[in-house]
Amino acid sequence: MSNFLKKVRITVIRKACYADLSARYENPIEHTCDLCEGQVFISEDGRCPEGLCESAWQSMRSFVEALSRGEGNFYDGWMQNPYSAMISCNDGFRPVSFYLETVE
Repeated sequence: MSNFLKKVRITVIRKACYADLSARYENPIEHTCDLCEGQVFISEDGRCPEGLCESAWQSMRSFVEALSRGEGNFYDGWMQNPYSAMISCNDGFRPVSFYLETVE
């Protein structure tokens, strides 16, 4: 990728936990998500920032790459800021919502 790409700020907006679903369907695990609401990551050149969960990255990667190229207006006006997106990781038990936005 090129150094002319925009940086993309990735902000952890909300963490949810569905304990009833975990109890019913999930095997017990010792370690869950370490992210904190308000935590910020910066993607440079459309790459995954250090410390960001790989599963979360896979959920947002295409949006981050598009934003870094200056693209936006996803789904024909979905977001108030056309150069942003709200994406959740794919953990059905403990989803995390991320706000993605280009940084000038």
